[in-house]
Amino acid sequence: MNIHEYQAKAILKSHGVQIQEGISVESPNEAVSAAKKLNRETGTKWFVIKAQIHAGGRGKGKIVETGSKGVVLAKNIDEVPEKVKAILGGTLVTHQTGPEGKKVKKVLIAQDVFYPGESEPKEYYMSILLDRSRGKDVIMASAEGGVDIEDVAAKTPEKIIKEWIDPATGLMPFQARKIAFALGLKGKAMKEMVKFINALYSAYVATDSSQFEINPVLKTSDDRIVAVDAKVNLDDNALFRHPELVELRDITEEDPLEVEAGEFDLNYIKLDGNVGCMVNGAGLAMATMDMIKLSGGEPANFLDVGGTANAETVENGFKIILRDPNVKAILINIFGGIVRCDRVAQGVVEAYKNIGEINIPIIVRLQGTNAEEGAKIIDESGLKVTSAVLLKDAAKRVKEALS
Repeated sequence: MNIHEYQAKAILKSHGVQIQEGISVESPNEAVSAAKKLNRETGTKWFVIKAQIHAGGRGKGKIVETGSKGVVLAKNIDEVPEKVKAILGGTLVTHQTGPEGKKVKKVLIAQDVFYPGESEPKEYYMSILLDRSRGKDVIMASAEGGVDIEDVAAKTPEKIIKEWIDPATGLMPFQARKIAFALGLKGKAMKEMVKFINALYSAYVATDSSQFEINPVLKTSDDRIVAVDAKVNLDDNALFRHPELVELRDITEEDPLEVEAGEFDLNYIKLDGNVGCMVNGAGLAMATMDMIKLSGGEPANFLDVGGTANAETVENGFKIILRDPNVKAILINIFGGIVRCDRVAQGVVEAYKNIGEINIPIIVRLQGTNAEEGAKIIDESGLKVTSAVLLKDAAKRVKEALS
């Protein structure tokens, strides 16, 4: 589950991570009050205004309606209202939102932490995530933090520092020091970075997160280490342990079809292809998506109906897939183990009749328990549904449907 920057920073702060202080607002008037409060509490005279959406690249992105960037600087309180108006309520397009963009419903009014001092401020990059190939968490860091970190990773991957954490021991003191040293820090800044890394990893573990990304991590001019941005992804499978974190969910930032699918206990992820697929089991779903690509199509979604698919499940899955205008064909690929293929076939027929006329080809591939009986039900239904038993037959029918 993704959350907003201001929510992520609140989590970090509660675990002792130094952050760029800020206040989320939903109107220009609230923004002025927030700026005045920040001025009183932090002494900041300049204010950073940040669009709050679930996507990166806000600093380079643009608001369609006004041309404003998603992150702007106000050099005094008087500039705050107009700069907020240019962002709030607009559609922000970044390299992560796609051309459709995302509507900005909140902005974060944050303190300016790039103040002058004894040394030059310096931006770093840091993230924590699970390396599944090693079964360990990994901390990735770079001295080349900022808006161009993607280019750094692509062109000069040797500049990305990696430190793997054994889950049996957790983050060891020498590892935090090793990262800070590799970033070229010394003196107070190095000590502050060690504290920052320890607190950050503590927050990551305590919240059962699947990913933390802090870009930039800033060394201020007086050698403080501060999280200027924060992207936190919480592990959905662990949310039952964190009811307080569940409340941070903003469904308006999520794909409406994915939200609706969740209400029916369907595992659905929308993709950009033209073949909708409905499968029971995540592994079979991945194999089905590969098959679609080999057949010349592109999967339009990942949809796992689980091991107990019935008529209602199939109908709900159908409705969600059909709401995607890019879908030109639907492939249902069911392995009958716990669930019988004839029952799934009957569910497909009933769902088709309940939905009404469907004007795109539907291929149903059934294999396993009562597969032949299921294929017979499909073939004798009189509906525009084609059955298949073998995987190669299903692939052939998908190719024919797209030609």
